[in-house]
Amino acid sequence: QQLDGLPRHVAMHPCGVLLSDTTLLDRTAVQRSAEGFPLSQLDKDDAETAGVIKLDVLCVRMQSAMAHTLTEIRRTAGDSIDLDEIQRDDTDTYAMIQRSRTIGCFQIESPGQRELVKKLAPRDIDDLIVDISLFRPGPVNSDMISPFLRVRHGLATPHFPHSELRDALEETGGVVVFHEQVLRIIDAMTGCGLPDADLVRRHLSTEDGPRQTEPWFRARALGRGFDPVTVARVWEVVAAFGGFGFCKAHAAAFAIPVYQSAWLKQHYPAAFYAGVLTHDPGMYPKRVIVQDARLSGVEVLGLDVNASAGEWRVDNRCSQDIRVSLREVKGISDAEIDRIVSARPYTCLRDFWERARVSRPVAERLVLTGAFDSLYPPASERPTRRDLLARVGVLARQDSPARPGPPSALDLFGDAEAADGMAGLVPAGQLRELEPDERVAAELEILGFDISRHVLDFYADLLAGLGVVRSTELDDHENGKMILVAGVKVATQTPAVRSGQRIIFASLDDAAGLVDLAFFESVQDRCAARVFGSWLLVVRGRTRRPGRGSVGAVSVNAAECWDLTVIEKIRQERGMPGVLAAMTAGDVPGPGAAGRSEERRV
Repeated sequence: QQLDGLPRHVAMHPCGVLLSDTTLLDRTAVQRSAEGFPLSQLDKDDAETAGVIKLDVLCVRMQSAMAHTLTEIRRTAGDSIDLDEIQRDDTDTYAMIQRSRTIGCFQIESPGQRELVKKLAPRDIDDLIVDISLFRPGPVNSDMISPFLRVRHGLATPHFPHSELRDALEETGGVVVFHEQVLRIIDAMTGCGLPDADLVRRHLSTEDGPRQTEPWFRARALGRGFDPVTVARVWEVVAAFGGFGFCKAHAAAFAIPVYQSAWLKQHYPAAFYAGVLTHDPGMYPKRVIVQDARLSGVEVLGLDVNASAGEWRVDNRCSQDIRVSLREVKGISDAEIDRIVSARPYTCLRDFWERARVSRPVAERLVLTGAFDSLYPPASERPTRRDLLARVGVLARQDSPARPGPPSALDLFGDAEAADGMAGLVPAGQLRELEPDERVAAELEILGFDISRHVLDFYADLLAGLGVVRSTELDDHENGKMILVAGVKVATQTPAVRSGQRIIFASLDDAAGLVDLAFFESVQDRCAARVFGSWLLVVRGRTRRPGRGSVGAVSVNAAECWDLTVIEKIRQERGMPGVLAAMTAGDVPGPGAAGRSEERRV
């Protein structure tokens, strides 16, 4: 127990950089890291004591996503855009944010942020700075969001705990939002000065900091003439806010890419989605981004060996279409992608096999996801995907062990231009085509998302029989109404909340949008296993509107949930009356092996 928590090995901070003058090596021991970098043995606290500046140089993948977006805009539209020069008062961009159509946008795509931006209704960069700062543990723990929104929408007048604090709090309607305001409050109440106030603020973020600081704060404030009620009220806010917030400059640095990403989504949606899907910067899996693209009017085109690249790209034929990246294929290597792109165009499967020289599993996955469909136009006698799969097997058996290399001198297949030269061995149409559900299953297994059809389409009869409410219809239901929702589970979170409860937050993709769910502790004993063990869910719960000023921001407080695949099996065996009876009686089993198999597939 005495050893627990002590340093036990050397590791390099993933993004920490020390800045100093030439005396740095006089103040720190240095060793070489495993990667070959000079590694200081000062930790962050020792570095400050030694007078060294420490920077955290963070990687923000949204910057790469936006750079890819700008490249696609130049390539397809010829527009050269400097994001630092765009106008920051675009009404269409703010209107999109106010509707919370922010999936894929930097920092404002989570369920909590989509709810907040809809309630806050940002109108300019200053509002985005406030939004970024409000959505932090400090303002949440000190219950600053609701008072700010009431003042913001004219439902309450600004209130200042004391006239001495007006200057510090006037810009945010009497509500503490930024670090700088905490410093000014501590300084005004105690007279310690801003440098010492920052040390106090930082001490408040430590485990025992509030308990140690409170007597000092109260004594200094009372000694400066503040009444006990004001001191108690201000201390409660300061202690709750602690160190878990943003300074205004930090929030501003975040708000700029928030606006830039939203501007790109509003004005160049196809290029924006190509950038986001290529660099994967957000919290949601790609299936959510793909579905959001479709809902925004962007068509998502499947794999094509003659058109897909190593990254997601805007299609050359239509600026509102994007093409799936070859990199999404499970198991494909960068070398295989380079060979595919450099050797095209291809005329047939055999041509591809001999010149792209990919492994057999990769070739089979490309076949199953339709990457060769464009090589065989419908007007001709077209081989099915099963036919092509069989032809891959023939080609693999015919190859010499020395592959990759030149094709065999013994031509077993004849003319390569005549149906791959393989029609005699695997005639077109000999094997049946993949059914729609088999295509979607292959896409889920190989790509991780569905392209040809949304998986919920296969449960349409069941969902109609249950009377499931879609995400686009939630706003039509009054607060507290019991409803059923269903969809693909795309996110689960259990963040710390102000009440101290353990709440499971989840989001479902129902093909029309996202349904946000909350599973409180009272229902987790019967729901948690299904929430975490199933990927297709039916959920019964009550609609929740967060309050005034939040038009359309409706989520669901869950009361019960079931595995959709299990319910569908009951429907096939006993019909809809059997489903309703089983759900009413609580007689629906867990997901079982079939459900776990579907989960692994995703």
